Amino acid sequence: MTAMLEVRGLHAYYGESHVLQGVDLTIEAGHAVSLVGRNGAGKTTTLSAIAGFLRPRRGVIRIGGVDVTGVAAHRVAHAGVALVPQGRRIFSDLSVHENLVVAARSVDGGWTEEKVIGLLPALGRRLAVSGDQLSGGEQQMLAIGRALMRNPRLLLLDEPSEGLAPKLVEEVGVALAHLRAGGLTILLVEQNLALASAVGERMYVMNKGAIVFSGAAAELAAAREIETRYLGI
Repeated sequence: MTAMLEVRGLHAYYGESHVLQGVDLTIEAGHAVSLVGRNGAGKTTTLSAIAGFLRPRRGVIRIGGVDVTGVAAHRVAHAGVALVPQGRRIFSDLSVHENLVVAARSVDGGWTEEKVIGLLPALGRRLAVSGDQLSGGEQQMLAIGRALMRNPRLLLLDEPSEGLAPKLVEEVGVALAHLRAGGLTILLVEQNLALASAVGERMYVMNKGAIVFSGAAAELAAAREIETRYLGI
């Protein structure tokens, strides 16, 4: 079976700072993986390299078996990748409806505004409201919905629980579990270990730009030394 995402020997820099140091990770189609680690571990940089915002110096990135290493972000998007960025980055002067439709890529049987609202019903009550009038939780749901309107094969999420109250984090987790059950391939970057473990069927732990653990959530929970050393638990 061809992996939906395959990253091999990935090295990336910001200037002369060597941030990613030989990252390897794989996600099979229809599965969800969580990438966890402390601040500055290289998690967001990994997503940036996959999404085409940062050109790696060495290594390979494949989407559905196709090499997309170092290609422009719009070409990565055309390959079926959508990103929910850290900080949401919705269009604050556009309404919820406009935020959704501006990103839409029509696919037969795919995500539509109605389907997004079915998954994230709070948005349905706010369609005419501008982005800057939404709560933090509503903005996060809108960022997820906007990414789904791209009808991606691979959904990347960068710290979707950041700044949210526990109940809203739970709602995000329910939505992501529903997407996983529906067969969408997901790479979730998170510091909230409970959310990451609930969503990810496989866990990768990153430290100083390298993967230091990979395994099932239960295996990570049993690896107390890993949690203590790299996650501060």
